[in-house]
Amino acid sequence: MERTNWTDIEFILQGLSEYPRAEKLLFAMCLLMYLVILLGNSTLIILTLLDSHLHTPMYFFLCNLSFLDIWYTSSFIPSVLIHFLSEKKTISFTRCVVQMSVSYTMGSTECVLLAVMAYDRSVAICSPLRYPSIMSKALCIQMAALSWGLGFLNSLTETILAVQLPFCGKNVINHFVCEILAFVKLACTDISLNEITIMLGNVLFLFVPLLLICISYIFILSTVLRINSAEGRKKAFSTCSAHIMVVTVFYGTILFMYMKPKSKDAAFDKLIALSYGVITPMLNPIIYSLRNTEVHGAMRKLTARLVLEERRRNLHL
Repeated sequence: MERTNWTDIEFILQGLSEYPRAEKLLFAMCLLMYLVILLGNSTLIILTLLDSHLHTPMYFFLCNLSFLDIWYTSSFIPSVLIHFLSEKKTISFTRCVVQMSVSYTMGSTECVLLAVMAYDRSVAICSPLRYPSIMSKALCIQMAALSWGLGFLNSLTETILAVQLPFCGKNVINHFVCEILAFVKLACTDISLNEITIMLGNVLFLFVPLLLICISYIFILSTVLRINSAEGRKKAFSTCSAHIMVVTVFYGTILFMYMKPKSKDAAFDKLIALSYGVITPMLNPIIYSLRNTEVHGAMRKLTARLVLEERRRNLHL
């Protein structure tokens, strides 16, 4: 079969083309959840920047997580929404590669960032007196930069290998988005190297950070159990409860996707993958805001400031 120049290639994103009514419902749900993602994560970033009480390592890393979630979802949700309402569900080679590489960068970065946040919590609980000196501003910036750098490097490696593949004939991706494994499987050549690198990347960026998170919480647990008062133990656990919930949601959905038996209905598997990409970024700001007195206090101060400015503006009028 004659090979096509990659600049002329278009991919068809099949999605749920066979269920047009379901696509209309998914459009409304995804649009609502995307707006919640933008509002929730943007609010956390703004509160952290404006309130000096939130200028701490934990909220610095949380800002990175919120910024990451906005970029991650923005890399694919707008195009998914367009395709839900469009009969022509095609995407160019360039747009597909950009979408794939950005989402892969953000996913890899989030894995490392969650491990960094676990280390931050372990230092805060295990060495509270040394916490300010250990988690200095310079170290926090270096750890955040390392997270982003490793995520970008992993995505760059996978993307470079993927774009060198030849594609032939009709390129139908049985997914809502350009997912890297579905992308390389369309190549009309041997993809063993791509599959191996993807598998190694998944091991390094999923299970190594998870191992580091578990080690951090072993130190946290051993420290908390040595605290005599029940109130002290409760207070210590409360400082990392939000992170535990975020890690549980993030890795729980991933493990469910990869470990569940393959469904006979491909539509179900695609919906699970879409849910993972949308629900987790939506829940992160909600989890960190729920029962968080610091965030609630910052929100009240910001609201009071806005009300005061509005009153002053009305007086001048």
